[in-house]
Amino acid sequence: MTKTLTFGAVHMTVAFTVAYLMTGSVVVGGAIAFVEPAVNTVAYFFHEKMWERVRHARQHPLPA
Repeated sequence: MTKTLTFGAVHMTVAFTVAYLMTGSVVVGGAIAFVEPAVNTVAYFFHEKMWERVRHARQHPLPA
């Protein structure tokens, strides 16, 4: 759990830094630092579901 939390902190720090450097706005940087990881987490969930289906299809091919 510690590794996950520290990765989350690094992810948010990088997101903030990049957004701040691109916009010069602490508000925009802060918003992106919180919104982007949340959206990315949801996208990752669906990405894993898709790959689960791919793995299942490869292990259980349809009969010819």
